[in-house]
Amino acid sequence: MEITEVRVFLKEGQDKKLKAYATVTFDNAFVVRNIKVIQGSSGYFIAMPSRKLKLSCPKCHFKNEVGSKFCNQCGGGIHPQAVGDLEDRDAKSEHRDIAHPITQDFREYLQNKILEAFNQEMSKGPSESAS
Repeated sequence: MEITEVRVFLKEGQDKKLKAYATVTFDNAFVVRNIKVIQGSSGYFIAMPSRKLKLSCPKCHFKNEVGSKFCNQCGGGIHPQAVGDLEDRDAKSEHRDIAHPITQDFREYLQNKILEAFNQEMSKGPSESAS
């Protein structure tokens, strides 16, 4: 699988760790958007697009975000025990990747391509990257 296009959109604002979003096209046929470029303690890395997990309210079955103490629909309490099986499955994460590389080799290939495009975009400067 070839990466045929990488587009980087620099992020401006208060978030000091999130630096950019990337859109990657594979084989001129498939696109993945919202891959994040994040500045970590040992350099830049990518985070795949994800969504917040939700759990049903035991009373009204409304889907609430993981970590909520009360239901947004009925106001009933959401018991921490309801999260038990989710914690076992997802190591207490509140997010789940929508798409992600299966192998370490492909992850490194993807990360290198995105960070290369990110560095090129950063070197253009703020006025050129906006055009």
